[in-house]
Amino acid sequence: MKSELPCVLTINGGSSTIRFAVYEAGATLRPRLAGKIDRVGLSGTSLLLNDPAGKARGVRRLAVAGHGAPVDFFLDWLEAQPVFAAVKAVGHRVVHGMERSEPERVTPKLLAELHRIAPFAPNHLPLEIKLIEAVRKRHPGLPQVACFDTAFHRTMPRVAKLLAIPRRYQKMGVERYGFHGLSYAYLLEELRRLDPSAAKGRVILAHLGNGASLAAVKRGRSIDTSMGFTPAAGLVMGTRSGDLDPGLLSFLSRRERMTPAQFERMVNRESGLLGVSGTSSDVRDLVARESRDGRAAEAIALFCYQAKKWIGAYAAALGGVDTLVFAGGIGENAPLIRARICAELGFLGLQLDRRRNAKNAPLISADRRGRVKVRVIRTDEELMIARSVCRALELSSP
Repeated sequence: MKSELPCVLTINGGSSTIRFAVYEAGATLRPRLAGKIDRVGLSGTSLLLNDPAGKARGVRRLAVAGHGAPVDFFLDWLEAQPVFAAVKAVGHRVVHGMERSEPERVTPKLLAELHRIAPFAPNHLPLEIKLIEAVRKRHPGLPQVACFDTAFHRTMPRVAKLLAIPRRYQKMGVERYGFHGLSYAYLLEELRRLDPSAAKGRVILAHLGNGASLAAVKRGRSIDTSMGFTPAAGLVMGTRSGDLDPGLLSFLSRRERMTPAQFERMVNRESGLLGVSGTSSDVRDLVARESRDGRAAEAIALFCYQAKKWIGAYAAALGGVDTLVFAGGIGENAPLIRARICAELGFLGLQLDRRRNAKNAPLISADRRGRVKVRVIRTDEELMIARSVCRALELSSP
């Protein structure tokens, strides 16, 4: 059945995943279709579909290889869906936008700029550019909007962007950018809806998943974030190392003759929880075996310890903290991890209610003992992209 209202297609291309959703742009954005192409460029590429409530409802294995074939399959499949006839605009998550602070309509000039800056995000931008160009080739009249993951953090003060290296590199665009911006923008909008006064205060946002970062927000503006020049910086993650001593590259290049490409692969795909545990990048696996596996226990302890340190650091940067928000696959679904991160942070006024936390309740802080409100908010990057497209193109939606 055809939609009577215009629809917005959102495409979120990652390093090995293409997430997508179609929203009906009425008085509110209503999901019509959602899913993802998983393991792009790897063996076992699959199409996974979700129902409107977000629950998985089907898996289809794809006999394709490389990055190009899944893109073509995805668009062929999507064009065959009845709802595609109602799509009037497409929004893309673009991981890097350099100095851009707002979504932009895709033009030949913008595409040329994305090609130019592709070396800044080699694990993400090439696939994102390929998706934009494929849609543009098939449907040249369909407006597309690029929504930049770095945009949320352009409000950071200069001192938070600077890297302590020779100034000549600043002209090349070498600085701290920060990522997960679409998630943070969504979380802040939700916080404004739930508690408008809190959103104007001192807020720490913790997007904890396979990719993990934190952001410090003051009066609705990002003032710092844990990811830096690349998404590999900051907190330890599923397969990413987080912050490292830069001398490690020199040491490994001499000791093991490691090349820059090998080092990049190590810090992005072989490190983090996977590297420390030696078995898994998934917190659920590690928690299940930590009582009998010392390395799994150590990986979990490291993750929680570092997250706790970042919260303390951002409390200092903000001059205190009023609200802490957990989001992402771990932040939303792992009470044990939240409890361990928040343990011993009572001196900041942060105290969890055990029963609320165990239930993943929207508000998990203790009413009487906790001065800081601690919330769990389910993030939704695809919905944020759709909202941004509607605003940029003035379609009917909030």
